[in-house]
Amino acid sequence: MTRIVYLDTSSLVKLYVEEEDSPSIERLVKDSTAAATSLIAYAEARSAFSRRFREKAFTVPEYKRILSVFNKDWEDYLRVRVTEELVARAGDLAERHALRGFDAIHLSSAMSLREESAVPVCFSCSDSRLQRASRSEKLLQPE
Repeated sequence: MTRIVYLDTSSLVKLYVEEEDSPSIERLVKDSTAAATSLIAYAEARSAFSRRFREKAFTVPEYKRILSVFNKDWEDYLRVRVTEELVARAGDLAERHALRGFDAIHLSSAMSLREESAVPVCFSCSDSRLQRASRSEKLLQPE
C-alpha cells in the first residue's frame, strides 16, 4: 500500500522490544512505503530501552543488540525535524486535545509530514488519547 506510517515512540519501540502489539506494528511498517517519526523519538526510544534494561527485561547482550539494530535502522526512518512552527502547533494541539508535550509534538510532526507529502500518512501510537486526537486531526488510522 502506498502510504507513510508515522510511528510515535510507543510504536517505534515495539519494533525492537517484544510487546503485545509488536506483530501488528511490524506488519504496518512492512505494508507501508516508508516509516517516519520525529527526531525526538530517538532520545525517547533510547530512554525506554535503558529503562527496560535497568528493570532487567533484557540481558547485556540483548540490550547491546537492541541498541545496535536501532541505531542502524534509525538512518532509514523519515525523520521529521522539530522546528519552532512545529512546536507552536504542538502547543495548540496539546491544549485542544489535552495531550502531553511530546505526544503533541508527535501529532504535530505527523501533520507536518502529511502536509509535505504526496502520500497519505497513517498515524500509529499506543496511547488512546493521542489516537483520538490523531483521528480528530484527520490522520489515517492503522487497519
